[in-house]
Amino acid sequence: MKKIFFSIVLLSTFSATAQQFINSGMIEYEVRINNHRMFGDGFWAEMFKDKMPQFSTTYYRLTFNDNKTVYKFDRLNEKDKLPWGSNNAEENIWYNDFNTSTRVNQKFVFDQTYILTDSLMKLDWKLVPNETREIAGFVCRKAQAIIFDSVYVFAFYTDEITVSGGPMGIHGLPGMILGITIPRMFTSWIATKLQVNGVNTNIIAAPTKGKKKPAAELKQSVEKATKDWGTWGRQSVWNIFI
Repeated sequence: MKKIFFSIVLLSTFSATAQQFINSGMIEYEVRINNHRMFGDGFWAEMFKDKMPQFSTTYYRLTFNDNKTVYKFDRLNEKDKLPWGSNNAEENIWYNDFNTSTRVNQKFVFDQTYILTDSLMKLDWKLVPNETREIAGFVCRKAQAIIFDSVYVFAFYTDEITVSGGPMGIHGLPGMILGITIPRMFTSWIATKLQVNGVNTNIIAAPTKGKKKPAAELKQSVEKATKDWGTWGRQSVWNIFI
């Protein structure tokens, strides 16, 4: 009886310590866009649709450590890339510091690179009970929020990665976001792998290349310039300031 009791205690102890809690590493995300839906309808959209793949895939990397993250472009999927290539995606960098609740973004907008410093986005998350999904080997819970007043974000996160971050400026859940879908942007972000050993965390630093400008001021300028672009105009604003 003592042997049985000891075995049960040992098994329970092992199970309790088996769960990993990760606070440093690198996550690769596969970003998939429905180009035909994103361009919408109309004369210009129809002109472009037969010149581009319906879906295109891009890969980004999120490096995290010490409750800070940096999110950068990595590569295109050559099989379904758009005719204009990366569209300067490699110029865009998202740096988030969750200790100070601040972010510094480097963004390429209208042939100019800007440095935008601001507080972290405020997201009012609502957890979705009893809905989970396995992503990159982690069982993730679902949550939803609204950005830009009316754009729904659906996210899946794991509390086994302790940093409260995710792709771009999306954050604020009790763990790392490994999957995002934004229906109105016709885009999804799904983690494909996690690396914890041999990660260069020295790259986690605020970007410095570009002209410094208040984020709100640049947003106002972009909205004014794209107000007649329809769906594509709204997409441009969301992509820049998310």
